Amino acid sequence: MTSNLFYKRPYGSNRRDLPFAELASSWTSRELVSDQAADAAFFRGLEAKGLFLNRTQIEAVRHREGPLLTLAGAGSGKTSVLVSRAGYLMAVGKADPSSILLVTFSSKAATEMKERIMSLPGLEAKEAAKVTARTFHSFFLYLLRTRGFRQEILSNARHQQFIVKRILREMGLRDGYEAETLLSLWSAHRMNMTGLNELPANTPTEVEQKQIFARYEAWKEENGQMDFDDILVLSHRLLTSDSRLLSSLQRRYRYVMVDEFQDTGLLPYELLKLIVRPHANLMVVGDDDQTIYGFNGARNEFILEFDQTFPGAKVVTLGVNYRSLSSIVGLGNEIIEENKRRRPKKLLSTRKSGSVPLYLRPGDPDEEAEVLLKHIVQEVGEERKNYGDYAILYRTSNNSRAVFEQMVMKEIPFIHYEQGDLFYEQWMVKPVMDHLRLSLDRRNFKAMEGILNTLYINRDKGMAFIHEKDAPRPKKGPLAHLLTYPGLQDFQVEQIRERSKMIKSLKGLEPADAIREIRLRFYDKYLEADGSQELTMHKEFIQEGLDELEASAKRFKDVASFVGFVDRLIDIHREMAARKKDDSADAVKLMTIHKAKGLEFPSVCLIGASEGILPHSSSLEAGRLDDNHPLTPKQQKGIDALEEERRLAYVAVTRAKDELIISSPSFYRGRKVEVSRFLQSVFRIENETAAAKGQRNVKGESRANGNRNGGYGNAAKTSSFTRYREGGLAGSNSGYPRDSRTGHASINSGYFGNDSTNSPGITVNAEPVRTETVRAWLCSGPACRGWQRMDSVLPQAKGGKACPLCGSPMKPGMKEAAVSVRRR
Repeated sequence: MTSNLFYKRPYGSNRRDLPFAELASSWTSRELVSDQAADAAFFRGLEAKGLFLNRTQIEAVRHREGPLLTLAGAGSGKTSVLVSRAGYLMAVGKADPSSILLVTFSSKAATEMKERIMSLPGLEAKEAAKVTARTFHSFFLYLLRTRGFRQEILSNARHQQFIVKRILREMGLRDGYEAETLLSLWSAHRMNMTGLNELPANTPTEVEQKQIFARYEAWKEENGQMDFDDILVLSHRLLTSDSRLLSSLQRRYRYVMVDEFQDTGLLPYELLKLIVRPHANLMVVGDDDQTIYGFNGARNEFILEFDQTFPGAKVVTLGVNYRSLSSIVGLGNEIIEENKRRRPKKLLSTRKSGSVPLYLRPGDPDEEAEVLLKHIVQEVGEERKNYGDYAILYRTSNNSRAVFEQMVMKEIPFIHYEQGDLFYEQWMVKPVMDHLRLSLDRRNFKAMEGILNTLYINRDKGMAFIHEKDAPRPKKGPLAHLLTYPGLQDFQVEQIRERSKMIKSLKGLEPADAIREIRLRFYDKYLEADGSQELTMHKEFIQEGLDELEASAKRFKDVASFVGFVDRLIDIHREMAARKKDDSADAVKLMTIHKAKGLEFPSVCLIGASEGILPHSSSLEAGRLDDNHPLTPKQQKGIDALEEERRLAYVAVTRAKDELIISSPSFYRGRKVEVSRFLQSVFRIENETAAAKGQRNVKGESRANGNRNGGYGNAAKTSSFTRYREGGLAGSNSGYPRDSRTGHASINSGYFGNDSTNSPGITVNAEPVRTETVRAWLCSGPACRGWQRMDSVLPQAKGGKACPLCGSPMKPGMKEAAVSVRRR
C-alpha cells in the first residue's frame, strides 16, 4: 500500500505521461551465438554457469586486439563483461594468463574478479590464477617492492592527520587549517602531477600551504614512510627513468583492462598509457555519466576523448540495465540527457515496472525526515520491506542532519556511512557548540580550548596560560585569565571582556537565538575574515552548515537540553564504527551520493532534490553566466559544475532497484526553494519565481541570462502559475491551500503534492477542488501561518510541537484542506 503522501509526479509537474525506458530484447548468447560459431563452446560454458550475455556484451568480450572503450551504463553488467573477456582471451584467444592485467579501484572488486575468472568454464583454476587482478595502488606497490623500495605505508588517515596537525602546531598555524583538508588538497595536486616546485606561492596562504606540504614530505622521508599517493608518484618517476623496467612491463602485459575508468585521474592514466604504449591493447570500462569525483581529479574528458588519445579505438556501449525497473531507468535517462558533454546513450531495461518513482514536497528537511521515516517504519511493520532494504542518499553530509536525528529519536536501526566528523563536530560548527557549552559550565576547559582561535589566540599557548594562572587562584570563569595574557593589544582585551559577557548571557536564551547571537556578534565575520578557510570549504557550504545548526536548535527551548541532545548524538555516532563492518545488518543506510556510487539497493530515498541542495549552491555560484559570448573560463566552469551535479542526481536515481522516492523540500535554510532543475527538465515544471514575474523560460540551463532558479517551462504559453495565483493558489498544481488571512499559500501546509489540486473555493483547469476538514497542528506565532496535518500514525508530541518555519509552539486544531487523492 502506497501512502497518499507521495505522488507520481513532482510538485508543479505539467507533464501527463511518465518516463519509462524501453524494454530490451530478451535475446542472449543462446540465440545470438550459434553452435556452429568457432567460439560457441565458450559461450555455452558461460550459459551453463548461468551467464547469458546480450549482443553488445558479446561484442566487447570478443574484442581481442587494439584499444576498446566500453561504455558501461548503470547496472549494465560490466563486471561480467570484464571477467568474460579475460576468460575469452585465454580460452579462445590462447593468451598467456600472465599477460593479462586487470586494474580496478577497490580490493574487494579485484578479489571478486579474480575468483570469478578462476571459476570460468574451460579454464584450469591454476592457470587462470596467473591473471593479475589488482587495485592501482596494489599493483604499483608490488612493482616498487621489486625495485628495492622498503618504506612503510602510511595508510592510516588518522595518523596522517596527526602528523600534519603537529606540523601546523610547530608552525604556529594550528588554528588556521584543517589537517584533513590540507591532505586532500595535496593529494589532488599530486594526482594532477603538480609537485612542490610547481605549486603557486603568490599569496601568504599559498606560501604557508607550500611550506606545510614540504614539511610533510620531509617527515615521510626522514621516517621511512610513504603514503598512497607516493606509490603512484614514485612508480611514474621509476618508469620514466628506467627504460628497461618499462620495456619488461610492456612485454609482459599485452592485455590491460581497467574497471571504473571514469574515476581515473591524470597520474594513473599516464601510468596506464606508459604500459600499453607499444601495443595499445587497452580496454577501459566506465561511464562518463557517472563521473562524479571531479574534486579527486577524475576527468570526464578521458572517456570523451579516448578515441582521440587512441586513434582507431573501438567503442561498445553496454546499454541494457539489469538492475532497475523500467520506470527508474527511464527517469535516469531523461535526467542525464540534458548534459551536453557526454557520449549519447539511452539505457534499456529488462524489468517491466509494476510501480513508479514517487515524489514528496515537504515543508523542510525536518518534515522530510518525519514523512520518509514514517513510510519506512510502516513498510517494515507490515512486513513488505526490511530496514536493510533502504538507503537514504543526500548531496552533502549537512543534509543528513535531520534524518540522523529523527532516526536516533525514533530508535530506528541505521548505519551512518560518514568518513569524517558528525555534523556537530565539524570545524565550522564545533566552536559555536563550545560557546554554548561554556555558557552552561564556564570551567569547561575543553570547550574553552575550542573557542580560543575565534579570539585570535594560539590554542596551545592560551590554554597553558589559563591553566598556569588558574591553578593557584581558580576563577568561576577562567577565560578571564586571558585579560593578562602577554602581548595582547587593547582591542583583544576588549574582545575577551565582551566575549565573557556574551557567554554568560547565552544560557538564558533559547538555543536558536543563542546561535544567532554568536553569529551576528562575531562568528560570521570571523569566518569571512579567515582567508585560510577558503581552502577548507566553499563559503556557501559554511553558511549552509550554520543555518542547519540554527534549524536543529529551533526545536529546543533551552541551551542545556540542546547541548545534551547533541552530546548524545555524538556518542551514538562513535558507536556506529562497529556496526559499519556488518554489511548484513538489518539497518537503514545513510550515505552521500558519492559514497553510494557502485552500490545498489532495493529501495532508495533521495532527499534534498531542491535548488541549492541538488544542484548544490556552490555549483550554481561557480560561474554565473551573462550575455557575453564566447563563454569565459568562469562560465564554462559553472556549466561543468552543473553537469557534474546532474551526474550526481543520475547516480542517485540509478542506485534503486525496486523503489525510488525523491523528496524536494519547499524551504531550506529559511528560504523558499524550487524543485531541483533536474526534475524540472523532465517534468516540464514552470519555475515558480520566474513565472510569477511573467518571465519566459525555455527548457535548458538558461545559460544566456544567468537564471539560477531552473529555467525550464513552456515559454510559449501563459504561465499556469499566474492563472493559479489569480485563483489564490501560490504555485502550479501546488497542493498548498491559501490562507484567507494573508492571501498567500500556506507553504508548510502539511504533506501535499502536486496531485492534490486543492484550495478552498478554487477551480483549477475549470474543475472544482474538493476540500475536507482535518485535524492539524496550527502555529501560534503572531506572524506565522504554518500548519501541518496531524499524523495519526506517528506518536504526537506531548504538549504540542514546534513550528518548522518559525519555531513557535503549535497547537491542535482543525483546518480546511484539500482532499489528498492518488493519481490514477
